[in-house]
Amino acid sequence: MKPVQLLTACAFLGASLPTLGTAQTCNVPVLKVLAQKSLGLSVMEKSLPDYQKRSGTRIEINYFGENDRRAKSRLDASTAAGSYQMYYVDEANVAEFASAGWVVPLLKYYPKDADYDDFLPGRRAVASYKGVAYFAPLIGGGDFLFYRRDILEKAHLPVPKTLDELVADIKKLNAPPNMYGWVARGQRGSGMNVWRWAPFMLAEGGTWTDKSQAPTFNSPGAVKATQLYRDLFKYAPPGSSTYNWSNALEAFRSGKVAFMIESTPFADWMEDPTKSSVADKVGYVRPPAPLPSAAYGHGLAISSVGAKDECTRQAAGKFIAWATGKDQEQARLRDNVFSDYNRSSTIKSEYFQKHVKPQILAGLNDTNPVTKVTIWSSPQWPDIGDNLGIALEEVFTGTRPDIQATLNDAVQYAQDAMEHGAKK
Repeated sequence: MKPVQLLTACAFLGASLPTLGTAQTCNVPVLKVLAQKSLGLSVMEKSLPDYQKRSGTRIEINYFGENDRRAKSRLDASTAAGSYQMYYVDEANVAEFASAGWVVPLLKYYPKDADYDDFLPGRRAVASYKGVAYFAPLIGGGDFLFYRRDILEKAHLPVPKTLDELVADIKKLNAPPNMYGWVARGQRGSGMNVWRWAPFMLAEGGTWTDKSQAPTFNSPGAVKATQLYRDLFKYAPPGSSTYNWSNALEAFRSGKVAFMIESTPFADWMEDPTKSSVADKVGYVRPPAPLPSAAYGHGLAISSVGAKDECTRQAAGKFIAWATGKDQEQARLRDNVFSDYNRSSTIKSEYFQKHVKPQILAGLNDTNPVTKVTIWSSPQWPDIGDNLGIALEEVFTGTRPDIQATLNDAVQYAQDAMEHGAKK
């Protein structure tokens, strides 16, 4: 990225830039961002030179893969190196970063005219810890029940509205090797099988913790949910008990799967006629009751160690507001990026309504109201979730058939992790 000539620093020019409401007189020549590549950020970079000219601050963005991004930001924060003024944060590590004081509460530095409340409720929920917002969303979503409209119509079946109806329809439509009733993530990981299993656990009456914050995801409801999730692999393509999200999506859009619950942005994958054999054949609705829609979100936060002074934090807040603003979301739409939306105004906008397929719009209206946080909001979540993912994969593959004993071990691990974290 070429440096640009610095103009006035912190006294940002241009009516389209968000304002803090108070004058800034200090110099912030450079802001560094530790980030993860996304389509939305690629679009944003096209207008970044103009932002730099008007703000007088050069923005340096260093991109890493998901695991490296998390590890490098954790190292930068925990060692107080402070090489970056902004971190790319997600729903899996916001509790860890917030509780450790590695990121600052955002809204003090996020300009009011950037309209944080315009973000969808599910996005704001995952961007917060204990009711305090720590990042502004760049990408995010909830869940759809993806279903083959043509297959259900041929079988004279209505769209299932309850989990029991879904299970019954999965069994009815399962006719291997030409058609499988179901596909889901089975591969270990807090963002893999645990992510998809968690709504089932909550739907069956399970909870992550009790009132004392002791882990309880080995309850009878959790055991029942795990058994159901495991048994549904009987109606899925061979090997799917270790599928990741990409494997599941490819199985569905190959035309050999009737039902799948996955994240809402993947609807675009289904409707791409160059890569999907089921384009214009898929329906999208909220997950059948009582399954919740799992909210997720990734975005930008202000580093407490990298942005040490108030002026730097205000400059970072201004950039974050611009990068996650309404104009940027509209720029993504015009660049045919319809998956990285986060705002109510974006969904209601004329361009979105005109260019997004009616079946996807209907699904968004259906699922957004029931989208909520389904993972455990704990500073120890990345460790606890990944261990639970190993346990679930062992159940799904048949390595450990005793569900109760397996979940008991996972809960004990969680208890130990929490006790260790409390001693730090």
